[in-house]
Amino acid sequence: MRQVIVVDYEFCSGCHSCEIACQQEHGLSPDKFGIKLTQIGPDQLSETRWQYEFLPIPTDRCDRCAERQAAGKLPTCVQHCQAGCLHIGAQEEFTELMKKQKVVMFS
Repeated sequence: MRQVIVVDYEFCSGCHSCEIACQQEHGLSPDKFGIKLTQIGPDQLSETRWQYEFLPIPTDRCDRCAERQAAGKLPTCVQHCQAGCLHIGAQEEFTELMKKQKVVMFS
């Protein structure tokens, strides 16, 4: 079964815990990332409405912590996500969730 990381971006607080945990787990230098937090906004959409969101995006360096998963552990970004908005599982598990919520799937 194909494992994917799903981000419920409605709840990402932009804390960078996923980035830091990944860098430490894999010994990456401060300018290298396995997952990178992207900021959208702040953009004023109307007089009373603003868009200010964060979206963690796995990079090409991400192997979904294959060694950790082989040992029965969660990927480090998922384990250390302070907002609890990162999840991992089989792609099929998240199909219904994607229809109902604001989530993005990365394989």
